[in-house]
Amino acid sequence: MNSMAKPSFTDDGSLADGGIDLNMEQGWQRECPHPHESRHLKDVILLTAIVQVLSCFSLYIWYFWLLAPGRAFYLLWVNILGPWFTADSSPAGQELNEKKQRRQERRQMKHF
Repeated sequence: MNSMAKPSFTDDGSLADGGIDLNMEQGWQRECPHPHESRHLKDVILLTAIVQVLSCFSLYIWYFWLLAPGRAFYLLWVNILGPWFTADSSPAGQELNEKKQRRQERRQMKHF
Protein backbone atom coordinates (compact mmCIF):
# COMPACT_ATOMS: atom_id res chain seq x y z
CA MET A 1 0.00 0.00 0.00
CA ASN A 2 2.92 2.28 0.57
CA SER A 3 4.02 1.93 -3.06
CA MET A 4 0.52 2.87 -4.31
CA ALA A 5 0.65 6.17 -2.44
CA LYS A 6 4.00 7.30 -3.85
CA PRO A 7 3.86 9.73 -6.75
CA SER A 8 5.83 8.94 -9.88
CA PHE A 9 7.61 11.50 -12.03
CA THR A 10 8.78 11.54 -15.63
CA ASP A 11 12.40 12.07 -16.68
CA ASP A 12 11.92 15.82 -17.05
CA GLY A 13 10.54 16.12 -13.49
CA SER A 14 6.84 16.52 -14.25
CA LEU A 15 4.24 14.52 -12.35
CA ALA A 16 3.21 11.33 -14.15
CA ASP A 17 1.02 9.77 -11.45
CA GLY A 18 0.02 11.33 -8.14
CA GLY A 19 -0.60 8.03 -6.40
CA ILE A 20 -3.65 6.86 -4.46
CA ASP A 21 -4.81 8.23 -1.13
CA LEU A 22 -7.42 5.87 0.30
CA ASN A 23 -8.71 8.47 2.75
CA MET A 24 -9.49 11.16 0.19
CA GLU A 25 -13.19 11.65 -0.54
CA GLN A 26 -12.48 12.07 -4.25
CA GLY A 27 -10.20 9.03 -4.30
CA TRP A 28 -7.68 9.24 -7.09
CA GLN A 29 -6.22 12.46 -8.38
CA ARG A 30 -8.49 14.92 -10.18
CA GLU A 31 -7.32 13.95 -13.65
CA CYS A 32 -8.49 10.36 -13.15
CA PRO A 33 -11.73 9.65 -15.04
CA HIS A 34 -12.98 7.23 -12.33
CA PRO A 35 -12.69 8.98 -8.94
CA HIS A 36 -14.61 6.37 -6.93
CA GLU A 37 -12.27 3.46 -7.63
CA SER A 38 -10.16 4.06 -4.54
CA ARG A 39 -13.29 3.64 -2.43
CA HIS A 40 -13.72 0.14 -3.85
CA LEU A 41 -10.05 -0.61 -3.27
CA LYS A 42 -10.39 0.52 0.33
CA ASP A 43 -13.47 -1.72 0.73
CA VAL A 44 -11.54 -4.76 -0.51
CA ILE A 45 -8.64 -4.02 1.83
CA LEU A 46 -10.98 -3.65 4.81
CA LEU A 47 -12.88 -6.82 3.88
CA THR A 48 -9.62 -8.76 3.67
CA ALA A 49 -8.44 -7.49 7.05
CA ILE A 50 -11.76 -8.27 8.73
CA VAL A 51 -11.93 -11.76 7.21
CA GLN A 52 -8.36 -12.52 8.30
CA VAL A 53 -9.02 -11.47 11.88
CA LEU A 54 -12.36 -13.26 12.17
CA SER A 55 -11.00 -16.42 10.57
CA CYS A 56 -9.11 -17.02 13.82
CA PHE A 57 -12.47 -18.01 15.31
CA SER A 58 -13.94 -20.04 12.44
CA LEU A 59 -12.77 -21.18 9.03
CA TYR A 60 -16.26 -20.56 7.63
CA ILE A 61 -15.57 -16.83 7.85
CA TRP A 62 -13.53 -17.17 4.65
CA TYR A 63 -16.85 -17.46 2.78
CA PHE A 64 -17.36 -13.76 3.46
CA TRP A 65 -14.66 -13.18 0.86
CA LEU A 66 -17.35 -14.07 -1.69
CA LEU A 67 -18.82 -10.65 -0.97
CA ALA A 68 -16.05 -9.05 -3.08
CA PRO A 69 -16.92 -10.71 -6.42
CA GLY A 70 -20.61 -10.31 -5.57
CA ARG A 71 -20.14 -6.57 -5.15
CA ALA A 72 -18.07 -6.42 -8.34
CA PHE A 73 -20.83 -8.19 -10.30
CA TYR A 74 -23.43 -5.86 -8.79
CA LEU A 75 -21.46 -2.78 -9.87
CA LEU A 76 -20.90 -4.28 -13.31
CA TRP A 77 -24.61 -4.95 -13.68
CA VAL A 78 -25.80 -1.56 -12.41
CA ASN A 79 -23.28 0.54 -14.34
CA ILE A 80 -22.72 -1.39 -17.58
CA LEU A 81 -24.73 -4.54 -18.25
CA GLY A 82 -28.15 -3.50 -16.92
CA PRO A 83 -28.43 -0.27 -18.93
CA TRP A 84 -27.05 -2.03 -21.99
CA PHE A 85 -29.63 -4.85 -21.83
CA THR A 86 -32.56 -2.56 -21.05
CA ALA A 87 -31.70 0.18 -23.56
CA ASP A 88 -34.34 0.69 -26.23
CA SER A 89 -32.35 1.32 -29.38
CA SER A 90 -35.12 0.95 -31.96
CA PRO A 91 -36.35 4.21 -33.50
CA ALA A 92 -39.93 2.86 -33.48
CA GLY A 93 -39.74 2.46 -29.70
CA GLN A 94 -38.55 6.04 -29.32
CA GLU A 95 -41.40 7.33 -31.48
CA LEU A 96 -43.85 5.31 -29.41
CA ASN A 97 -42.48 6.86 -26.22
CA GLU A 98 -42.83 10.35 -27.69
CA LYS A 99 -46.44 9.63 -28.66
CA LYS A 100 -47.19 8.36 -25.16
CA GLN A 101 -45.64 11.46 -23.67
CA ARG A 102 -47.69 13.78 -25.89
CA ARG A 103 -50.85 11.84 -25.07
CA GLN A 104 -50.15 12.15 -21.33
CA GLU A 105 -49.51 15.87 -21.68
CA ARG A 106 -52.84 16.32 -23.49
CA ARG A 107 -54.64 14.38 -20.76
CA GLN A 108 -53.04 16.51 -18.08
CA MET A 109 -54.00 19.69 -19.90
CA LYS A 110 -57.66 18.51 -20.02
CA HIS A 111 -57.70 18.04 -16.25
CA PHE A 112 -56.52 21.62 -15.64
